Amino acid sequence: MKREVKFSLVFRDMWQSAGKYVPRVDQLVKVAPAIIEMGCFARVETNGGGFEQVNLLFGENPNRAVREWTKPFHEAGIQTHMLDRALNGLRMSPVPADVRKLFYKVKKAQGTDITRTFCGLNDVRNIAPSITYAKEAGMISQCSLCITHSPIHTVEYYTNMALELIKLGADEICIKDMAGIGRPVSLGKIVANIKAAHPEIPIQYHSHAGPGFNMASILEVCEAGCDYIDVGMEPLSWGTGHADLLSVQAMLKDAGYQVPEINMEAYMKVRALIQEFMDDFLGLYISPKNRLMNSLLIGPGLPGGMMGSLMADLESNLESINKYKAKHNLPFMTQDQLLIKLFNEVAYVWPRVGYPPLVTPFSQYVKNLAMMNVMAMEKGKERWGMIADDIWDMLLGKAGRLPGTLAPEIIEKAEREGRKFFEGNPQDNYPDSLDKYRKLMKENKWEVGEDDEELFEYAMHPAQYEAYKSGKAKEDFLADVVKRRAEKDKSPEEDAKPKTLTVQVDGQAYRVTVAYGDAELPAAPVAAAPAGEGQDVLSPLEGKFFLVKNAQEAALKVGDAVKEGDVLCYVEAMKTYNAIRAEFSGTVTAICANPGDTVSEDDVLMKIG
Repeated sequence: MKREVKFSLVFRDMWQSAGKYVPRVDQLVKVAPAIIEMGCFARVETNGGGFEQVNLLFGENPNRAVREWTKPFHEAGIQTHMLDRALNGLRMSPVPADVRKLFYKVKKAQGTDITRTFCGLNDVRNIAPSITYAKEAGMISQCSLCITHSPIHTVEYYTNMALELIKLGADEICIKDMAGIGRPVSLGKIVANIKAAHPEIPIQYHSHAGPGFNMASILEVCEAGCDYIDVGMEPLSWGTGHADLLSVQAMLKDAGYQVPEINMEAYMKVRALIQEFMDDFLGLYISPKNRLMNSLLIGPGLPGGMMGSLMADLESNLESINKYKAKHNLPFMTQDQLLIKLFNEVAYVWPRVGYPPLVTPFSQYVKNLAMMNVMAMEKGKERWGMIADDIWDMLLGKAGRLPGTLAPEIIEKAEREGRKFFEGNPQDNYPDSLDKYRKLMKENKWEVGEDDEELFEYAMHPAQYEAYKSGKAKEDFLADVVKRRAEKDKSPEEDAKPKTLTVQVDGQAYRVTVAYGDAELPAAPVAAAPAGEGQDVLSPLEGKFFLVKNAQEAALKVGDAVKEGDVLCYVEAMKTYNAIRAEFSGTVTAICANPGDTVSEDDVLMKIG
């Protein structure tokens, strides 16, 4: 009998890899006892990354969710682990050092044992502070190697990175094969090299099933000495998700490893509850195509955790493209055609932006660049026309050191726009901000919360937290759920007039008016600005309108003077804030949307006279 291999259920990532949302706290608490009853998990991934942002998006307090969700696992002796993004904390953009430090204190107090830290650029400078902060807070520091496949990302590259992280104090190493494109033999060599140098360091392997390598990869890393394997379970395994627990257990048992037995009665309970949650509302955000394995993913190397949201994003992107085509009497594009164009464009863009590992947030950045390029070219425009500020930070070195070199056209564009490249420590670009958020909370008469957890949440996710506190997040979410249900359930003959429907959430009834089909939607509410004269500032894409993206910025007001090139506002789309800049100087005469409003391409955002 070979050595023991333990299992970790990546429950959070199962959902994120399938669609947009994770279960509500009442659902999480409902499923936890059945997961424990399965009797086969040494660890469960409970939170991190997108988990807390999506709690806020549907109007739920993420701090309560984490505390209640981790508690039953602690009582059962099962370790909990979470995903964090090093310099980016729990969001898509860099986080000040004081917020990062508070992050680990809060998560430890809330019941999370292990922090799985990764830098989307594999820049060890970004990970090093997280090792210190996690250990100071009493957490286990597990550091990740973000696996991708390129001429730069070799076995030697990853071995050296792991040894450096261990030298800095990492307690464990995660082989984070986020796209499932790691080649099995190479992954085995990486694990073997780490174990040869540090046999005492636990290694955990995380992979997605999409391209089809991961069952072979699991076997290879176990042969090389891997200690923990991340698994998913039906109906959220395979495809953009993870290998199923049952298959992994059977394979490793046959190979002679000591693996835990599975309480199949409890397995079926969890399986049924997952389906129940999908039938409730979560399935409205899951593309059926995410169940499919797709060897086309070998080329673009996009991660499974992003593919779920990508398929949802494609709907609005496709609608935008086809609106243009309708105006110009051009043949419509299908979703499959758009997906293939996107995959091809990712393969084109990726080496030209320096081979960042395709993991959050940089997978989104590369995908967003590719999508913007595809949409521009389909509308007769050139590549690279719109690059969000966060993406520029990656290109310029403000988020860390790129593994490769930038293409000449990117460097030329940066110089043409007066952008400066940065060689220093990325953290230096983001000054401490907790005092500012404490002041804002005091002004708003908001409690900082137990262990400063509400302060942390506000500082980590300012725009989403404000929408949560105002009730707008829940209102928007409920309206979207009702709209999606109506669209799913309507027959072709159904009248497409606006309807007022009632939906219940947590026992509370909400009345929501929705319109769908070809019905004319009422105009978006206009801010309390006068309808001024002047030139329109149009939205270049669909998304959510914001005047600012953090507390460091001052919102424009009617009457403010602006110069050509000034940032006017932002449209948040595909998880990035796209800065809308003035194309001419003048005075703001009208602001035509409220923060948090959904805007379509070519909607008027402001007027400048």
